[in-house]
Amino acid sequence: MTTSTKLLPAPVIDETVRLVTERYVFPEIAEQLAGLLQRRLAEGAYDVGDAEELARLVTADLQSVNGDRHLRLKHHADPVSPEEGAATLDAIRRDFDTSLGGAPRVELLDGGIAVVELAPMLFPLGWAAEPLNAALTLASRAQALIVDLRANRGGDPDTVAFVCSYLLDERTHLNTMHWRGGKRSEQSWSQPHVPGARFGGTKPLYVLTSDSTFSAAEELAYDLQQLGRAVVVGERTRGGAHPCQGWTVHPHLEATVPVGRAVNPVSGTNWEGTGVQPDIACAAADSLDRAHELALARLAG
Repeated sequence: MTTSTKLLPAPVIDETVRLVTERYVFPEIAEQLAGLLQRRLAEGAYDVGDAEELARLVTADLQSVNGDRHLRLKHHADPVSPEEGAATLDAIRRDFDTSLGGAPRVELLDGGIAVVELAPMLFPLGWAAEPLNAALTLASRAQALIVDLRANRGGDPDTVAFVCSYLLDERTHLNTMHWRGGKRSEQSWSQPHVPGARFGGTKPLYVLTSDSTFSAAEELAYDLQQLGRAVVVGERTRGGAHPCQGWTVHPHLEATVPVGRAVNPVSGTNWEGTGVQPDIACAAADSLDRAHELALARLAG
């Protein structure tokens, strides 16, 4: 989309280089990327008049060294606030308001098996706690539960822990975030209490994934899988494990830069680049039926 704001690539690239150099969780790769972007700018590779095209070109270069899909120059059709993180928050607030708070579907299937779809994101917990509590409490009485993450593109790690709290019986270490420099880490745990009713940690649980499932949604699937709590059914996910922040570098462009890396306490690693590997691999379109069959068989047995 062509924007009316005059586009000068040099200041956009200079600010993106500064952010990557100062903030990216992997300093050595940040240096390589800074050199690459500056060289491409000098060569005229970014001499385009369209912000969307510039975003595409720069993102391809940012992801060319280590394939980090969280490292992007993101285009916004509408002008965005210069405040840190505002571009992302404005966009996801619209999604929140049109998706019942991120829980657009709760359904009861044959055999007393519930489906809770979490999409399009795991929204910030301050927004999402109430609708998620309502959905998960409603599903808590089911004999088995299917959590559908096929259309979920990520979100808030605190919301991951909140959802896990309904699916476990005890406070459990889920993940540890290590921030740049290795001097600070932050553990994520499920909560000892929830405001509603728990589904609990023993009844059959299935998580549906697709090749679009990304970021925090991948963490939810991965954490439950590594704990042996859920069976993941569907497709391998996109493979983005690095928490990121966003900065506006032009009225229509936001640089998103990963500032940490996730380490699972069970596997000692994460899903970056590899995605979450399903326990039962099948096409995403078939995964709900497959999980329903598995749940019925488990309950019958």
